[in-house]
Amino acid sequence: MMTAEFLEHQRSIGNDLLTPVPEYRFPGLLPGDRWCVTALNWLRAHHDGCAAPVVLASTHESTLEVVPLEALQEHKIDVPDDLANL
Repeated sequence: MMTAEFLEHQRSIGNDLLTPVPEYRFPGLLPGDRWCVTALNWLRAHHDGCAAPVVLASTHESTLEVVPLEALQEHKIDVPDDLANL
């Protein structure tokens, strides 16, 4: 689940998820959007203190080859009804 802080962090490390890229049919992301990111980029954000919340039910088990389960559990969420505060 995208947050403003996570999106800015990703932009700062060269992974701009905010800007639409029409030629790849990428709409750009906003806080509250659900999107798959690489385990390495998520782990880097975790180490930098701005990991995005994780919907564990939507997370592939191979993620555990890169990210410790404890880190994922620390940021686990259910999808909230109101996305306005993300």
